[in-house]
Amino acid sequence: MNSRKKLWYFVPLLGTVLCMIYIAAATKSVVYSDYIRLINSYLPDVWNPKKFFVADVLVRIPVNYLGRIINTSLFGYSATFDMVLGVLCLGGSGFVLAAYCRRKEIGVFWYLLLMFLLFSLNKWEMLTNGTGWCHFLAFFGFYFHYLVFDRVWERRKQERAGLLAEEEKKKDQKDRRRLCWLPWLLTLGTAGPYCGAYSAVLLFACAAAFFLDWKEEKKPDWRYGIYGFHVLAPLLLYLLSNAFTVQEYAGATGRSIGEVLGDNAALFPKFLIKSFSSMVLGEEVMMDYLTRLNMGMALGYLIGFLVLAGYFLALWMQIRYSVYQKTVLPLMFILWGGLNHLLVLSARWIFEKSSYGMSSRYALQYQVGIFGILLTFAIVKKWRFAEKKAAQRACWLAALGISGILFAGNCCTTWREIKTAPCRKEYAREVENMALHYRDVPDDKLEARFQYHHGPEKIRRALGILEEQGWNVFRD
Repeated sequence: MNSRKKLWYFVPLLGTVLCMIYIAAATKSVVYSDYIRLINSYLPDVWNPKKFFVADVLVRIPVNYLGRIINTSLFGYSATFDMVLGVLCLGGSGFVLAAYCRRKEIGVFWYLLLMFLLFSLNKWEMLTNGTGWCHFLAFFGFYFHYLVFDRVWERRKQERAGLLAEEEKKKDQKDRRRLCWLPWLLTLGTAGPYCGAYSAVLLFACAAAFFLDWKEEKKPDWRYGIYGFHVLAPLLLYLLSNAFTVQEYAGATGRSIGEVLGDNAALFPKFLIKSFSSMVLGEEVMMDYLTRLNMGMALGYLIGFLVLAGYFLALWMQIRYSVYQKTVLPLMFILWGGLNHLLVLSARWIFEKSSYGMSSRYALQYQVGIFGILLTFAIVKKWRFAEKKAAQRACWLAALGISGILFAGNCCTTWREIKTAPCRKEYAREVENMALHYRDVPDDKLEARFQYHHGPEKIRRALGILEEQGWNVFRD
């Protein structure tokens, strides 16, 4: 690998290191929140096959079992171990995007902006919650799968015409085999609830490739039907497993969708617009600015509409310049991001809070749409550089404006989170001290500090398991 190629991969490596530094500055290896449920469900007997071979095992994300075995055996059930895994998988996503940008010769400006948004601290809640490490792993796998599909898509015309060189032909065969086994590995092993949007976009891409080839060549390429089958079959298995799961929702009102919309018809559009705005300013930063400016949610809605406009502008560019004909990955990202917004709404409207969609925990899902938008802008800029028409200049200025807003907003969010990191670490110290004296802590304080509202007895039970095994905060 020459020095110029190494520079492309230095950026995601740097982003990974900086996120590691953030983890060290903002966290301690103490369990709370979702960890309480996991400890009560799976510890201490992590080797027990009865806890793995259950009907809803796919919903529980099988790779977690391996992670727990390694963590308890070697690291005494360390939350830091899980957080480090999450950052490494985020870095893996960065390397996949770097490989795509280098192959497509994306401009340095767009590449650095993409990497900045990928490693932005707008997803601090996922980074500091070690239980989410497997979600970073899943998205790493999704990015890689979409990259493989894009390479096959790009070669398809040359492959049909028999113009592929021998070396490229071998690479194409390997990629086509990957399209068959990757969905099984990802959907059944790591994806969990994220497999729905991931699979839907792949099915759409397979159908689009099938019909485009049929239209151009007057004969179908049935291989895309095979790839679609390998996406659909594991998805159906996941849905079957999901039918056996029982969810716990603290804070859900329990009302029907008809009752909710009858009382608050604007809930859904408000939820969606706020979720789009969270890709510019994180929830805490947004609320801080709104309080200072005394503007209600006007600024939030304006930012949300601007991001939504970015989606429509990128889709228009995809159609106007036929970007999808040569590279389909940006369009897949745009559709994936939009679908994730809808899926979060469909799962979280039960809390009847329009601000719920702004949570940092969903940034990992939302950001893929932003990546698709920026990659579309970058590719169109490269192809249509010489055009001077007024309408095209206006579109280009709009693209630059939206990109600038995304950059400025994420700068504010990341800078605030850097300043907040010591406070988060102090909070973790308080939780650690409380965990060491969990028997004497009042119930209300225990639930509040551990951010787990399913009964103080479950928190004490979980901490009792850790104390008995000498794990986590009780480890010598």
